Amino acid sequence: MRQNIDASQSELKDKVVAIKRVTKVVKGGRHMRFAALVIVGDGNGRVGAGLGKATEVPEAIRKGKEDAIKHMVSLPIDKNGSVPHDFIGTFGSANVLIKRAPEGTGIIAGGPARSVLEIAGYRNIRTKLLGSHNKQNVVLATIEGLKNLKTPEEVAAKRGISVSDL
Repeated sequence: MRQNIDASQSELKDKVVAIKRVTKVVKGGRHMRFAALVIVGDGNGRVGAGLGKATEVPEAIRKGKEDAIKHMVSLPIDKNGSVPHDFIGTFGSANVLIKRAPEGTGIIAGGPARSVLEIAGYRNIRTKLLGSHNKQNVVLATIEGLKNLKTPEEVAAKRGISVSDL
């Protein structure tokens, strides 16, 4: 069992979205720490985001990567590398409008949302950031929106009809 986990983790791609320097002012001076927002995915519909905090940047990135692996989710991708339907993902005050796109469109997305979609393995998709542009909230809103998408098979099964009737 352990070997399968290690093999699957070796093919994971990761991307650092943001590194924040956080300063705490105390009586003796300033304490600097770093927070790293990291996205991990396999390029085939699985993605996760994590936040790591440490006194050194490499350690914060390592912790963020471990946290992202713990929070990986599976996402639906249709045959042309897009989403099954349009949806709005929300996290905090950040909203991400996720729209289907035909073959050849590519990834049309801004900043942190683009990173999530590339790592997840989408090829044709359009997004628009609505509300807050906070990087951490945008990443989490994108993942939340993609996670809540329903495939045609799931909808047909829930309604008790075949996919062709849908």
